[in-house]
Amino acid sequence: MYIKGENEILIKDVLVGDVWLCIGQSNMEQSMSGRLKYRYAQEIAHDSFPFIRHFLVPDNYAFDRPWNDFPTGNWVSATPSHLQEFTAVGYSFAKSLYQQYNVPVGIINAAMGGTPAEAWISENALQSFPNAWNELQQFKNASYVSGLEQKEQLALRQWNEALTQADEGLKNNWQHAAINHEWNTVIVPGYWHEIMPGKLPGVVWCKKEIEVPASMMAQPSKLELGRMIDADSVFVNGLFVGNTTYQYPARRYELPANVLRIGRNEITIRVHCNGKLGGFVPDKVYQLTTAYDTIELNGEWKYRIGATASQPAPPVTQVRWKPGGLYNAMIAPLQRYGLKGVVWYQGESNASAFEQYGLLMKALIHDWRNTFNHNRLPFLIVQLPNFMEAADTVQLRSEWAGLRQQQLNLRSIAQTAMVVTIDLGEWNDIHPENKADVGIRLALQARKNFYQEKHLVATGPLIQKAIRKKKNIRLQFESTGSGLLFNGNDSPHFFVQSKSGTITKATASIVGRKVVLTGVDVNNAQKVFYAYADNPTGAVLYNKEGLPASPFQIELQ
Repeated sequence: MYIKGENEILIKDVLVGDVWLCIGQSNMEQSMSGRLKYRYAQEIAHDSFPFIRHFLVPDNYAFDRPWNDFPTGNWVSATPSHLQEFTAVGYSFAKSLYQQYNVPVGIINAAMGGTPAEAWISENALQSFPNAWNELQQFKNASYVSGLEQKEQLALRQWNEALTQADEGLKNNWQHAAINHEWNTVIVPGYWHEIMPGKLPGVVWCKKEIEVPASMMAQPSKLELGRMIDADSVFVNGLFVGNTTYQYPARRYELPANVLRIGRNEITIRVHCNGKLGGFVPDKVYQLTTAYDTIELNGEWKYRIGATASQPAPPVTQVRWKPGGLYNAMIAPLQRYGLKGVVWYQGESNASAFEQYGLLMKALIHDWRNTFNHNRLPFLIVQLPNFMEAADTVQLRSEWAGLRQQQLNLRSIAQTAMVVTIDLGEWNDIHPENKADVGIRLALQARKNFYQEKHLVATGPLIQKAIRKKKNIRLQFESTGSGLLFNGNDSPHFFVQSKSGTITKATASIVGRKVVLTGVDVNNAQKVFYAYADNPTGAVLYNKEGLPASPFQIELQ
């Protein structure tokens, strides 16, 4: 591209193709680096798609006005030297599209972890939401924001300093101390609120002795310690090998060659708990590994209390998450850019007020279509996955189930599509690692709805109607593909609520392209629920193309 005016500019390596804005919170933001670099090691090492590009929008917020441009930023290609910078969901999505059409794909990553939908909406559109609009006005006051941050940071710093100064483990170098009668037994993994009542928040030191064979000494070794609540510092034979400052990342520590020794070795972990829940998250990997050997670290460990705090850590306001701030600094500068569409993966931070989510998202979609001067700008929405303790019954108060229903309802807006991920989550991790299948399912929906492959089966069954017959209830779906099936050993998670509010599990069978429910009082039935829980067991309804049905609640006709 050659530009000539008062001066001359030559821009090389310009591509023309489809640009998608990838937006949301941490599950969209999560890059191919960090914990995902192990899951996607082969892709990072070997994938090379120069015609797939990624632009990372700098994390910024502004309350006073919309910005016209970003302070920094550049496009990078999907090659081994840059792939770890890519959003994992966005890369899988772009790769699927590029391999299908051989057209350049650009993904703009403007996601930020923890953000509610309100942060991504303009001041103008927030006027329909008085609480959010008023909060934006408050945070326009720079003096107020500065004073709030200084006060809260001081309180948190003092809390941490007091806990550190009181920590007997730090005072007495417990990373070097031998295990004796003062160390009690704890089972790893597991939470501590039952075995350490009154001791949390605080600091807990944990130790484990292991025997390392000579065969492990000549190989690089890795210490995998699942996840901990909240922060940790890890020592092997008294030597510091790494730390993590908050609960969500997977703990994977590469060990220097001089740390391990043949025979007895000791692992010591200082766990810093900010609240009354602490411990090692279950169903994660806890082991010492090399290329050919593994030592499991589950089971008995020893522990001592280093310090106890009387109150949880004081809260800190996340200023950058406040209404309107991210729209102004991270969306407004893109308004002159031509987009193919938006990929939206967000909702976790709005789950506690899910009833309002549908209205917020309708306002956001309309707002962005105005911003980009494109009244049919496509929106691809990722429905929240399964998360938290498994449930085999309906959870009427489930915030995640309620928000999924709101997301399902958004399909009524023209030029929107939704991806179901009820089978891609992890019960103990808000950040499930399977990002590739999320991207692949997004690409299927894009191909059908926005690339005009009209005959493609792009999603699993989506509820249309619940019809009352004399002896049964018949559920009618769209996107049944080549047929329905129950995929799994769990009993299908279908429940019927009566007019009095009683909920009964129904017997479900597949008849043709419908699901038929029996074993309930049909005459008094009012509503049907499917997979309506945080993490429902029995979410087994699929089409034969292998795509899961969306959870739902629906009134009977």
